[in-house]
Amino acid sequence: MPPAQIRYRIRVRMAARAIDEPHRVSSQLELLFDLTFVVAVAAVTAQFAHHIADGHALAGLVPFLQVFFAVWWAWMNFTWFASSYDTDDVPYRLLTMVQMAGVLVLAAGVPAAADRSDYRAVAIGYLVMRAALVAQWLRAGAEDPAGRRTALRYALGIAVAQAGWIAWLVLAGTGTLPSSAQVPCFVGLAALELAVPRWAERPGPTNWHPHHIAERYGLFTIILFGESVLAASNGVGAALDGGEINRPLIIIAGSGLVLLFALWWLYFLAPAGEGLNDRRHLSYRWGYGHYGIFVSLAALGAGLEVAVGQTGHDLRASPLAICYAVAIPTALFVTLLWMVHTPLLAEPVLRPTVVVCGVTAVLLLPLVASRIGVVTVVAAIAAVCVLMTMVTIGARHSPAVPEPGAPLPSTQGMTNDDLSR
Repeated sequence: MPPAQIRYRIRVRMAARAIDEPHRVSSQLELLFDLTFVVAVAAVTAQFAHHIADGHALAGLVPFLQVFFAVWWAWMNFTWFASSYDTDDVPYRLLTMVQMAGVLVLAAGVPAAADRSDYRAVAIGYLVMRAALVAQWLRAGAEDPAGRRTALRYALGIAVAQAGWIAWLVLAGTGTLPSSAQVPCFVGLAALELAVPRWAERPGPTNWHPHHIAERYGLFTIILFGESVLAASNGVGAALDGGEINRPLIIIAGSGLVLLFALWWLYFLAPAGEGLNDRRHLSYRWGYGHYGIFVSLAALGAGLEVAVGQTGHDLRASPLAICYAVAIPTALFVTLLWMVHTPLLAEPVLRPTVVVCGVTAVLLLPLVASRIGVVTVVAAIAAVCVLMTMVTIGARHSPAVPEPGAPLPSTQGMTNDDLSR
C-alpha cells in the first residue's frame, strides 16, 4: 500500500456511503467482529442445552431469550451502522474493537445469567458495546452534516436506553425491583431499544447498502448453522463418553446434519439483496424478524445437542421434551423465514401450503416419541424438511403455466434450436 494511502486510512472524514456502491462486501474487520459473536452464541447455546437435558427447558427459556437478545441487538446495530458509515480508519477500527471486547465480556457472563439470574457481567459487556457505538454515532454526527440529526438522535436514544438498563440492573440487584417485575421491565427496555431506530431516522434514513446488509445477515445465519453443527458434535462427544458408537447415534447424528442442510438450503433460496433494494421500506420488518430466525437456529443447536447426547446417557428430560426441543425451533425457523422473506420477493420462494403442511407435520411428530423413540422422530423431522426443500426447489424450476386465456409467448425470431430447448 503506498504511503499516501496509509496516511489516508489513519483518519478520514466519516460520511455516509452510497447505497448503490458496486461490489460492496463485508470487510475483514466485520468478519473479525462476527468471530467474537461465535463465542457468545456458543455460550448461550451450551447453557440452554444444559437446561433442556436437566428437564428445565421452560425455566431456561427466559434467560436464553434475554441474553440472545443482547447478543443479536448489539450485532445488528453495528451491522447497520457499518453499512452506512464504515470508514475503516484507525478511530473506527479501535471503537469496533472495543465492541468486540464487550462481546467477550458478555459471553463470559452467560453461565451466571443462565444459572443464577446474575446479569452483571452480561450487562457490563453490553454497556461496553453500546458505549462504543454511541461514540461512533457522535462522530458521524460531527463529521456528516447531511445525516447529523439522525446520527445525534441515534446517540441520544441509545444512551437513554443504556441508562434504563443500568437502573434495571441496580434495582434488581438491591432487591428494590421484585423478581416478578424483572421480566416485564426487561421487555419494556427491549421495546425501547427496538424503537430507537424508528425514532432516530424520522429526519432522514441512513444510507445502508441492501446487498451488503443481505450478505451480513447471511453470514450471521451461517455462524448460527455452524454453532448448531458444533452443538451436535458436542452431543456426539457426550454420547461417546457414555458408550461406544452404535446405530442410534449414527442415525440421529446424520439426521441432525441433514436437517441443518435442508434449513440452510431453504434460507439461501431467497434473494434478499434484490428485495431489500426494491423495497427498502420493509427493512425493519425484515431486520427485526431475523431475531426469531436467529434465536430458533440457536435453540435448534441446543435441542440437537441433547437429542444426540441422549443416545449415550440417561437424561432427566423426557423423550417428548427432547423431541420438541428440536421440532419447535425447526417449525419456528420455517414459519418466520416464510413471513420475513415473502413480502420482499416479487415471486415468493416458500409456498404457504408447503409451510403449513411441513410445520404441522414437524410439530405433530414428537407426540409419538414415547412409542417410536427420539431417534426416529428426529429422523422423521429431517425427512419432512428435506421434502419441503425438494418441493420448493422443484416449484422454482418448473416452467410457468400461463393463466387461462393469457396469450402464449411469441416465437418470432426464435431458431429451431431455441424452440427445441
